[in-house]
Amino acid sequence: MMEHLKHTDPEVYDSIVAEARRQADGLELIASENFVSRAVLEAMGSVMTNKYAEGLPGKRYYGGCEFVDIAEERARDRAKELFDAEHANVQAHSGAQANMAAYFTFLEPGAKILGMDLSHGGHLTHGSPVNFSGRLFEVASYGVREEDGLIDYDALRETAKAERPAMIVAGASAYPRVIDFETFGSIAREVDARLLVDMAHIAGLVATGHHPSPVPHSDVVTTTTHKTLRGPRGGLILCREEHAKGIDKAVFPFMQGGPLMHVIAAKAVALKEALQPDFSAYSAQVIANARALGQGLAEHGFHLVSGGTDNHLLLVDLRPSHDELTGKDAEHALEAAAITVNKNTVPGESRSPFVTSGLRIGTPALTTRGMKEAEMKQIADWMAHILEAPGDETRIQSVRASVRALCEGFPLYRELATA
Repeated sequence: MMEHLKHTDPEVYDSIVAEARRQADGLELIASENFVSRAVLEAMGSVMTNKYAEGLPGKRYYGGCEFVDIAEERARDRAKELFDAEHANVQAHSGAQANMAAYFTFLEPGAKILGMDLSHGGHLTHGSPVNFSGRLFEVASYGVREEDGLIDYDALRETAKAERPAMIVAGASAYPRVIDFETFGSIAREVDARLLVDMAHIAGLVATGHHPSPVPHSDVVTTTTHKTLRGPRGGLILCREEHAKGIDKAVFPFMQGGPLMHVIAAKAVALKEALQPDFSAYSAQVIANARALGQGLAEHGFHLVSGGTDNHLLLVDLRPSHDELTGKDAEHALEAAAITVNKNTVPGESRSPFVTSGLRIGTPALTTRGMKEAEMKQIADWMAHILEAPGDETRIQSVRASVRALCEGFPLYRELATA
């Protein structure tokens, strides 16, 4: 495997093999990451990458698109079936670009959006001042209650009435509870605002009915195709048929040129996988694993924001149990033991976003490997052991060896990791 690359560019070859080994030998607990199937990998590395296909199936600006049209049509049809949507655009290169297309379908620069505060679990593209969304639009924000970490829908309604945004943005990157999209839709209608739902983190759970769908309540829904959907890195937009032409034009020619046809082919493969019965069982196990991991951490005294989880992720506030330990230092200590998480801000954050007081932890990737509740309990014990003494090299090496032994029982991309 990869023999041509090995001889043509050994440096890049070695980096890929090393990354495959890192993934195989460690515990991936970053909530926004997952492991795609071999079929998705094959589609990503296919000759589809050679083809320019500006436009849409049947309406291309280049000849020779009859076969890439098939792949894109399958991706669009499967997305509509999976999410019971009237229209799907599968060309967005990322979730951020899907959000940009959604904004510019409905808004002019300078319009007001109401999005979730980044430090409360929102996303850069929901109005952060360092992002295009915060630079091109006027931004008002909502958040969660500090006392329980939950969205206050009454406060959200009052903010919407006071601010009168042109668009409300729902969805989060670090919110562990069910989001009430029906209420979001009701509030948006009360203030004559459009509703954009960014379901990037929970798309796989929505697809299988393990989280309520935003599609019936929204003007437009965006998502990534990785994370809980377990596809290639890319974006996806769903909307009502009345908005289809506007969404498609916002993606091309307004925002992007030629679509990445190898990625779109891989999206089609992943969407077909998500339509299979075993994907529903997978989604249920993702949630069960998150709850088991959260319970294990809570038993060691860690504070879970909102008290637990309803989805694939946990948000841990380190201050009540480890007041001097920053999210940054905790992330580094765990990574040294081959447990990968990410530092994250928490409600009432008292540190810089480059340091943070929290950790975001997710179970999609380890669930893909076949791990279940028993493994989650063991992982919680290892995490607590490390974070009790994050500078103890003996502990780190001991846990690292135990992690590797566990991972050997749940092999991942064996041919790549042993290349």
